[in-house]
Amino acid sequence: MVSQTKVAYSAADRRARLLEVIDELGFARVADLSETFGVSDVTIRSDLDLLDQQHAIQRVHGGAVVRNRDLEREPSFEQALEESAAEKQLIGTLAAGLVRPGQSILLDVGTTALAVAQALVARTELSDVVIITNGLSIALALEPGIPRFTVIVTGGTLRPLQHSLVEPLASSMLRGLHADLAFIGCNGVDAEHGVTNVNLPEAQLKQLMLSSATAAIIIADGSKLGQLHLGHVGAIDEFDALITGPAAGARDAQTTALAESGLRIITTASEAAAFAG
Repeated sequence: MVSQTKVAYSAADRRARLLEVIDELGFARVADLSETFGVSDVTIRSDLDLLDQQHAIQRVHGGAVVRNRDLEREPSFEQALEESAAEKQLIGTLAAGLVRPGQSILLDVGTTALAVAQALVARTELSDVVIITNGLSIALALEPGIPRFTVIVTGGTLRPLQHSLVEPLASSMLRGLHADLAFIGCNGVDAEHGVTNVNLPEAQLKQLMLSSATAAIIIADGSKLGQLHLGHVGAIDEFDALITGPAAGARDAQTTALAESGLRIITTASEAAAFAG
């Protein structure tokens, strides 16, 4: 039986938590989920049917199991640290170069966001910057920048894989803020399908960051280009720029398609300077 503290969730939040519970257990029964979330069996079945239609889970007799567990499994923060490390460092430097003294920044979770945090700290001339993040690793990386920086952590429920804070509670602060810049990571950037993420709870926070900033910038290494995942963050035209590594080989087609869709692509310091004005 699933054991959880009952919380009043919105429908979207409940489905995101359902997915987490099913992913953790491998299989969950309708009756147990109904008791855990304090809603009827009919509501749970409806949620599971919708998640099944989205190919997030597979409905089976009496409950649900995760579909394609191996294909959609999210790597841990530590596992991702070594992947495309040099490219992420470049992305971090380019992103940090866009920030000006006195600005407010929303900084997402993930190892690319960590590179941005480290690059911001390295800019010793930068001061009076407020940085809001839902990533514990990101906040700790920014700590050496205090008191030049004011670092604000959103609060919320801790997700161990990314050391991130999600719903419930994480959105309360974001809904009351408006930042100059948002640096948003993801698992997929596609010209047609937009920006997506493997994890639904984090995708919801990314959506809030997108809507809470004057300029929203995707930070993604080349392995994310052309990829598509379950959690939708936003359409390409909702973002102002993509910071990524230099295009090469198959990436050329992806960056060309993204640029043709109207997204500004930043891969060099000169392009970052032109964007910052």
